[in-house]
Amino acid sequence: MPVEKKGHKREIPKGLWSKCLKCDQIIFNKELQDNQKVCPKCGYSFPLSAVERVQALLDEGTASELNAAMEPGDPLNFIDGKIYKEKILKTKQKTNMKEAIWTGHGKLDGLDVVLGVMDFRFLGGSMGSVVGEKLACAGEYSLEHRIPFIVVSTSGGARMHEGIFSLMQMAKVSAVLALLKQKRIPFISVLSDPTTGGVTASYAMLGDVNYAEPGALIGFAGPRVIEQTIRQTLPDGFQRSEFVLKHGMIDRIIPRASLKREIGRTLRFWEKSYKKT
Repeated sequence: MPVEKKGHKREIPKGLWSKCLKCDQIIFNKELQDNQKVCPKCGYSFPLSAVERVQALLDEGTASELNAAMEPGDPLNFIDGKIYKEKILKTKQKTNMKEAIWTGHGKLDGLDVVLGVMDFRFLGGSMGSVVGEKLACAGEYSLEHRIPFIVVSTSGGARMHEGIFSLMQMAKVSAVLALLKQKRIPFISVLSDPTTGGVTASYAMLGDVNYAEPGALIGFAGPRVIEQTIRQTLPDGFQRSEFVLKHGMIDRIIPRASLKREIGRTLRFWEKSYKKT
């Protein structure tokens, strides 16, 4: 039987383990995936890609993407040390996505829904012209077919590379949501880590119910900017979902594993008010 030499270190194959950013627990990646990327020790929620989120929320085989061909442009020929067009190209290749959001429709727990899911890997989930357009179109699809609209946000806010074109999306999406409200079609907003800037200042906080994942950063400006502005020390946990729930900004905190079931329960409560008669 071969004897391992003293001092010899076994090489562990890459991609088998992940380290929790909160509790430093080493987690087998298969276990992490089976737990929807939630640490089994401390409950820390690792980021999910848009594809992973869609798979977690929509019933298998029911997802159908809307406006899949839409891609961002460069209306300002923006350069901030790097050319915006080149940034977009590299990000597309890295994420295998055309923009920072997936929109589509399918069934959630057997119920027809329209779904929008942001992906933080794509330029920090920033809201550019195409993100706003895809959300507005998804909202209009929801309005036309009288089915609920759900958006899962994770974003640093408006996309500075597109200037005023980005900021206009706040009003555009909010206007579509106002039409949904008039027709009593539910809009559920789910806030994951982080949800900040112009996204928080517009559609992310306009849900008929606003849900959040545990520990999510939710706010407009970041804590460091606020401390520098008001020159005061902020309380522990400031802008985390537990803090904003306590202060009335959101309705519930729902663990990732329960999110699909709880959204389904919420929609069934409203079912008679929005379904076609």
